[in-house]
Parts: sequence; structure tokens; C-alpha cells
Amino acid sequence: MARVLSLFRSQPFLHLVARRKPTFCKMSMDTRAREVFAAAVEAVQPDTVVCQSIERKEDSVVIDGRTFTLKHNLHLVGFGKAVLGMAAEVERIVGDHLVKGVISVPHGIQQTLQQHGKDHLLLKENSRIKVIEGAKHNLPDPDAQKAAEEIKHLASELTEKDLLIVLISGGGSALLPAPIPPITLQEKLDVTCRLAGAGATIQELNTIRRALSLLKGGGLAHHAHPAQVVALILSDVIGDPIDMIASGPTVMSRVWPEEVLSILERYKLLNLLPTSVKEVLDKPNSRWKENKEESDTSGHVLNAVIGSNGVALKHAGLRARELGFLPVVLSPSVCGDVRSVSRLYGLLARFACSREEPPPDIATEVLKLGPEVGVESWDLCRTMQVLEKGRTEGWGATCLLAGGEPTVELTGKGRGGRNQELAMRVGLELRSLGLSPKGPVFLSGGTDGQDGPTEAAGAITDGGLYDEAKAQGLDIDNFLINNDSYTFFSRLSGGQQLLVPGLTCTNVMDVHMLLIPAIPIIIR
Repeated sequence: MARVLSLFRSQPFLHLVARRKPTFCKMSMDTRAREVFAAAVEAVQPDTVVCQSIERKEDSVVIDGRTFTLKHNLHLVGFGKAVLGMAAEVERIVGDHLVKGVISVPHGIQQTLQQHGKDHLLLKENSRIKVIEGAKHNLPDPDAQKAAEEIKHLASELTEKDLLIVLISGGGSALLPAPIPPITLQEKLDVTCRLAGAGATIQELNTIRRALSLLKGGGLAHHAHPAQVVALILSDVIGDPIDMIASGPTVMSRVWPEEVLSILERYKLLNLLPTSVKEVLDKPNSRWKENKEESDTSGHVLNAVIGSNGVALKHAGLRARELGFLPVVLSPSVCGDVRSVSRLYGLLARFACSREEPPPDIATEVLKLGPEVGVESWDLCRTMQVLEKGRTEGWGATCLLAGGEPTVELTGKGRGGRNQELAMRVGLELRSLGLSPKGPVFLSGGTDGQDGPTEAAGAITDGGLYDEAKAQGLDIDNFLINNDSYTFFSRLSGGQQLLVPGLTCTNVMDVHMLLIPAIPIIIR
């Protein structure tokens, strides 16, 4: 282990945090975990991220370091699950210069927000922004298509004197369907559904969506040219790639017919394509042939990611420090199967809780797991270096934070989600430490407040999970085989370990948290 960590020089911030030990807190570990998760979600609320990204200065506005003049020339469009709250905040800040707006939001969202007392995320009665609800069950539908047509029409009428703010969040792709004629909405949906069912990656799906869409892959920015376009993006994609979020409507991307045909051929769909789709793919540059002349819009577009998993983890770390922990952020890009992810967290817990020098094989296995779970070796070594110093220098309790979007292999028909299943598996990993009930606590929660088809966002667990379940007649292995994590946690101790924050109004993927108490070490 020393050989691995010696490759990395001691970071200046390590000396700074060592000078000030975390404060003592009387809250239970479970309560503090919930507090830290709540801080992560609060930091990426739609109105919060907009407020922090827009600075009003009389008749101008500063966004991402650039200043834009306001002369009653402001227009607004948006699409996504969090866009309603984002639009309300934009209108509050610069509404006096807003001419018109159209946003496409999920079906029933306005009523849902009212029922949950989230009136601050709703538009005022005299708003200049038109709201169109659609995409029931998160699938494109005629209502969403109508919204897309109105958004395209608004953008197409703009001039070089206009400023268009585009609000984008998770779910935006389904809320902005604009198939290239003569392709129908159902035909486009059938093609993408067949691809998804055949195992196509999200990158491949987005390539096909862009090829068949008037607005994705930079189409919206093209229609708005020569107006200035500013996109404010709340990211729900690992790594925050702006061309992937909602299929990149403000990010210019060339569609190569060869690449599209290669994808369709790979999944044996070429012979199953509707005639309309073949017609469009046979015509080069058919996406915008009836619209404005081709222009380089790059200088007229600013894409700013204003909310992300990284932002959530940063604020979670600040709250963790207030609650007496030394915060350490591993990575916002954790992915891969929950089995591998849970193994990683189990190994890091063993490493941090070792009373003696951790065996070298722990670090070796951690680094080997890195590529499987999307975490760079540098981040793993940096994290182990901090955990080692915390262990040997007695900093006290540590809060290891990470985020991302792991996957679950479905082997059963139970009710659950990736966060609850990850919590179950980490609980089993922590059992081997033999430290419960004074050992580490693990939390995994979806920032959208919903983990799979359940009312929970995730769950909290520790090394005593297996014995607690056994004492209550619950066979944890059978629940895992049936992917029935929600039923398991609902029955375990009356559901006390479920994480149920309710409607969160945002989504920046998942937050993982490992709270590690101070462990007395043996010095030889």
C-alpha cells in the first residue's frame, strides 16, 4: 500500500484539514447520513441552480462570465422534468425583459407541485411563458410533439438582436420529439425502442435520435440562428457531456450516414426500417434543408452546466463537515454493476477501518475494480491516501462521498431499484468488518426521490443488516435473487431504513455515502 500511495505527493489541502478536527455531533449516524443527502438534493434544486448562475446587472445579465444586453429581447424555451422550476426562477430574475416563452414539461407536473406545496417552482398567473405538459410515462407523445413544434417556431422567428435562453434537464429528450418529415412520431419511437431492446448503448441511441430529429444534435441552435443562444443545463448524465443531455439540441453535431447505417446493421434493424426512415437516411443533410441556410452557430451558443452530481457532492461534503465528518469525494462518475460497486465500497471500508496496517491486497483489488466501476486510478489512490492519513493521524469520523448511476442485472420480478439493492449488497460487505453497531453506515439514494418503481429514493444500511434480517425471518439472499429490495427494506424493522424524501423536483443521478467512525488503531 505504501508503494501505491507514495506515487502521489501529499496534497496541500490534506495539511489544512489536519489542522482542524471535525466538531463533535450528538446526532446518530443514520440521522447525519439523511442530513447530508438532503443537503445534496437541496443544492441542485432547479430554482437554486438558476439563481446561482444568473447575475442581473440593471439592463444586462451575466451568465458563465459573459455579459448579455437586455432590451426587451429575451425569449425562453425549455424541456425536461426540472424545467418548470428553472423557468419560474429565470422569469423572476429577468422577467421584465421577457417577450415570450414555451416550455415542455412532464404530464401532471403542475398539479403535483401544487399538491406538495412547491408553489415557488410554479409560474405566476401573468407569466409570459406557455406551459405544455406531455410525455406520459416518460415517452414522447403528441402533446410533447406539439410543444416541440411551438419551440421550433419561436426559435425560427428570432433575429440577431434577440437572446434565447434554453433550459434543459433530465427527461428533455422525450419532451422534445421533432421527427423529420415524413417520419411519424410513432415510427421514430418504434426505431429507438427496438434499438434499446436490442441492447444499444445510450451513445448509439442518441446518434439515431439526432439523425431522425429536426431539433436534436444542434437543431434547436440552428433554427435560432442568428440569435444569441444560452443553454442552462441541469445534468443527469455521467461526466456532464452536453451533447448527450437531452440529445444535445444546442450542441452542433454532424450526422454521418455511414455511422447511422452501421449502428442499425449491428443490431440487425436495417431491413425492419419504415420507408419514411429509409427516405430520410438516404438524403444527406436532410435535417434542415427547408430551414435557414447552414451557418456556423458556435459563436452564438453558450452551453453552461449549472447543476450536476458534482455540485450535489460538493454541498454534501460541506454539510458533512458541519456534522463532524472529514468529507472525501471519490468520484461523481460511478457506474457498472452494483455487485462490483458494492465490493468497492466494502474494500474501502475495510481499508479505512483497519486497526493495523491494511493488507496490500486491499489496495490492489481496489485499483483492479476501478475500470469496472468508472473510477480513475488517480481518484482511488487519492481517496485511499486521505483515508490512510485519517486512520493513522486520528482525524475522527470520515464521510466518503460518490455519485453516478450503477446498473442492476435483473434476475427476478420483485420491486426495487439500484440504490436499494446497492445498499443491501454493501450491508453484506460491511458484515465482514465485525464492527456493528459502531461501524460504518452506508446510504445510497436517487436525487430524483424515486428508486425504480417505488416510493423510496434508496436506503441506509450497516454491517448488522444480515443478522437483523435473519432475526426478523427475512432471507436477504432470496430478496436479492428476486430483485425485491424495496419489499425487503419495507419489511425490515418497519421500513425504518428506507430513504423517502418525497418529491425532490430535480435529478442529478445518485448519491452514495459511506460514514466511517473513528477506529482506534494498534501501533506496533
